[in-house]
Amino acid sequence: MSQEIEIEFKNLLTHDEFLRLIHEFAINEDDFKKQTNYYFDSEDFKLKSHKSALRVRMKNDTYTLTLKQQFEEHILETHQTLSKDIFAGLLEGKTLPEGAVSDVIKNLDINVSQITYLGELTTFRAELPYKDGLLVLDENHYLGKIDYEIEYESADYKIGLKNFEELLADKQIPNRVTNSKIARFFSESNRNTKR
Repeated sequence: MSQEIEIEFKNLLTHDEFLRLIHEFAINEDDFKKQTNYYFDSEDFKLKSHKSALRVRMKNDTYTLTLKQQFEEHILETHQTLSKDIFAGLLEGKTLPEGAVSDVIKNLDINVSQITYLGELTTFRAELPYKDGLLVLDENHYLGKIDYEIEYESADYKIGLKNFEELLADKQIPNRVTNSKIARFFSESNRNTKR
């Protein structure tokens, strides 16, 4: 089973802040790589009720099924590689394949046959090393909306938080409450449903 603790900090950006950071960090258009997240849950959001989220990330013709679970102030990620055919089956309503991810979901007392495809978010991502961590600039497209985000991944929570807060202050970017991509996707989906 492939599992890891993800320690990351994130902040939404305005379009102008995003462009300024691209310029200040000398990021070129070719530095941005496309990846698409396909989101899954039961129709009554059983995973969400367990503070969990399920996605398949398509990047460079690889398909990675990832279950994210709240773990203290961090995220525990369980990964499983999928074939293109299995991924296509999931989009068509087939059941999750056997493996590490479905085992964890079953341990949450959720029937994996209830898990269904709910939508997608495409990100154009640039990554660069920054102070013993990884700095990420994302342009996200979902449900007719575009947003911009900076993330910082670190091996240590306290050091990472300090580095991230100092970066935001140095670049004069307000620290904004920023939900995860999947939370923003579902929030926008709910907003569109109510229209």
